[in-house]
Amino acid sequence: MAEGAIIGDTTDLSEAEKQTQRSRIASIAGACAGNLVEWYDFFVYAYTSIYFASAFFPAGDQTTQLLATAAVFAVGFFMRPLGGWLFGYIADTKGRKISMIISVAMMCAGSLLVACLPTYGTIGFAAPALLILARLVQGLSVGAEYGTGATYLAEVAGPGRRAFYGSFQYFTIIAGQLLALLTVTVLQQLLAAEDLKAWGWRIPFVIGALGAVVVSVLRRSMHETATAKSMHRKEAGSIKGLMSHKRAVLLVLAITMGGSLYFYTFTTYMQKFLVLSAGFSATTVSFIMTSALVCYMLAQPVFGLLSDKIGIKRSMLLYSTCAVVLVVPILLSIQTTRSPLVAFFLVLAGLLIASFYTPIAGLVKAELFPAEVRALGVGLPYAVANAMFGGTAEYVALSLRTASVEQYFFFYVAFINCMVLLASIALPHLDRHGYLEGDGEIEARAGFRTARGQALKARNAAQS
Repeated sequence: MAEGAIIGDTTDLSEAEKQTQRSRIASIAGACAGNLVEWYDFFVYAYTSIYFASAFFPAGDQTTQLLATAAVFAVGFFMRPLGGWLFGYIADTKGRKISMIISVAMMCAGSLLVACLPTYGTIGFAAPALLILARLVQGLSVGAEYGTGATYLAEVAGPGRRAFYGSFQYFTIIAGQLLALLTVTVLQQLLAAEDLKAWGWRIPFVIGALGAVVVSVLRRSMHETATAKSMHRKEAGSIKGLMSHKRAVLLVLAITMGGSLYFYTFTTYMQKFLVLSAGFSATTVSFIMTSALVCYMLAQPVFGLLSDKIGIKRSMLLYSTCAVVLVVPILLSIQTTRSPLVAFFLVLAGLLIASFYTPIAGLVKAELFPAEVRALGVGLPYAVANAMFGGTAEYVALSLRTASVEQYFFFYVAFINCMVLLASIALPHLDRHGYLEGDGEIEARAGFRTARGQALKARNAAQS
């Protein structure tokens, strides 16, 4: 065969590999864009509730109305386990792609419903009832998005870069939270408070619904990563099949207990902690937290690359050890400091500790389960532990503060993370012994070998 033919074949293979990489990046972008919209919609409710609370609940003092909206927010949180179970089943039996399309469509429907809801003054008690319905739909959607999204990112990413690509899940969770905050801040600058209370609060929900429509279109072009073989196995998507991996389920529960509690302590609750305990003004706290969260978001890919280099088990050991040893000193120092700069660096230190965990949070779970129960195994135990410990972090902290024993909460966070440390010690070296490597079908499952396969066939034909 002529030398030119060999060069041409090599070029074809190189082009096929480039096409494979572009296809992989496009699929990851579709998954992450949906994650961003999901979390934007979920958090924008919390940021706009101060404006619409009086529109949906009977006349009363503002605190009572806000408590009612907070209760509805919590309802959405506790729908996540149902979403994790239902969409884990769909993803394991019908495919990751269809599950992710349905989940973002549900978020769109929930946001659109909130945006268009008549007020209590117009339809009475039907207004808060419909608001609860919208939050139930959104809670199901968020429960679906984490498990299926984490599974998809772990499967679609090639070996050696899984933690890096997986890091964009939490990157977009934080980006969604920041985008929601930015949207409300811009509206506060453009509209008068009376206009925001009358109709302006609906705008962020319309934006979220439109974003979800765009993501639904993007996700239709994503590659499917579940094989027909895994989807048609008898145990696919079943609780019975999941419970045949009890050790993995317990590890996911233990890891999520501490990881979620720590994450919500340094993100959601930290804003109140800085005001109530450290005594900073709300404006100063907004600046501290926005700056810290931006740094935290940008750190995710960096720590993802680090995990790809040192391994999942070492990353988990670093996170859990640092969390157990340092969380109490960090929280005590934040409680007593009066310097905004010091507070910023302390919060950032806490978030950087979390960065050993968050880029691999989905990956470590996906590695523990075979393909036929992977989405269910990632989504359901996570959602249960997240609701029990992440969802209650603020409530536990405020309750202990009310009882004048706020510092007990610091030790509570450290103790629960002892469970993560034990789970990290018990983890196998997933980089070598995880199910993703054992499948040996990840790239084929996503259709990523098609172009390269065609080029190889063409070369073999030319050689013969």
